Order: sequence, then structure tokens, then C-alpha cells
Amino acid sequence: MTSLRPKLGWFFPETPDVLGMLCRQAAITVDAMEALTAWAAGDPGAAERLSDREHDADDVKRELRLALRAAFITPIGAEDIYVLSQRLDDVLNGAKNAVREAEVIAIGPDDAIAGMAAFLAEGVRHLADAFDIMAATGTKKGVDPTEAADRAVKAQRNLERVYRNAMVALLGVDDLREVMGRRELYRRFSRMSESVQEVADRVWYAAVKEA
Repeated sequence: MTSLRPKLGWFFPETPDVLGMLCRQAAITVDAMEALTAWAAGDPGAAERLSDREHDADDVKRELRLALRAAFITPIGAEDIYVLSQRLDDVLNGAKNAVREAEVIAIGPDDAIAGMAAFLAEGVRHLADAFDIMAATGTKKGVDPTEAADRAVKAQRNLERVYRNAMVALLGVDDLREVMGRRELYRRFSRMSESVQEVADRVWYAAVKEA
């Protein structure tokens, strides 16, 4: 006998895995920040890898936005997912632009930039961990994603110390071109760090809202 029960899938369309897409974007960003770290350590070829991964992340970001428009429900607030994706994109765009500017002004990375790049990469890895936790368990149970977010913020506090020391050191440099160029690069890394902290803050916001 043919069942007369309605097909519920017709009323409730399949929900795309938006958190899975966010995790993919984060994983690509982790790889890109590792390329930034390699570039800052003296590998100029890593700049091309960073650029390639930025394009890959853009593709996933667009896929995620389309999925958010189509999703009937989302594991956490759709706005939270959108903001997390956008702020993470800001970090990667900042990295790409910093490398491009360094090439344009012909000022290579120094120890301060290498140190800041390492702390940025560490912070992004912790953010990726937070996203993985949210994707696996949500924000209501399991391991708290805010713990990983806090570790990301801690890494950025270490970056701030490197930034301040580097800016102070510029006071002893006589070459005006060197001072202006490095100051702008240092500021770009500081702004990337602020974006990492904004992502971490949004993880906290999403967790508090869903609790």
C-alpha cells in the first residue's frame, strides 16, 4: 500500500552545512597565514601561495553566503556566521595587502614582522579550532568554543608587545623612507590583529546568545 504520509522534506528543505563551510574557510586561512609566516621568515615565493589561498577563501566565502540565503535554519545565528566569515576574510585580505605593499615599497620583512606574522597565524589556528568545536557540538554543549577564542586573543596580546617594541625601535632609525615604510607595514599587522580579536569576540557573542 502506498503511504499517504507527506514527504516532510518538501516542507523542510535540507539545511546546507554552513558551519562546515565556515570551517573550510578557516582551514584555508590557516594555510594562508602559514604562507605569510614563511614569507616573513624570508621565503619570497610564499607570497604567491598566500595569494592563491586568498582566492580559494573568497570562493568558499561566496559559497557560504549563498548557502545562508537558502538555509531554512542555521545551527547558530545566520548573522553570526556571516560576521565570523567576513571578519576572517578581513584578516586574510590584510595579509595579502601587507605583502603587496612590502613589494611595492621594496621593504622586506624584519624580525618584528616575522614575530607578528607568527602570532597572527597562531591566533587564526585557535579561531579555526573554535569553529570546529561549534560545527561538531554547537555552542550549547561540549567543549566551549570560547576557550579557543580566548587563546586567539592571548596570541594577539603577544603581537601587540612586538608591535609596540618595533615602533619604539623606529625612533632610532635615521632613514626616513625606512621609518615610513616599516611603520605602515607594522600598522597593517596591527590591524590584522584587531580583526582576529573581532572574530574571537563574535565567537563569544554567538556562544552567549545560544546559551
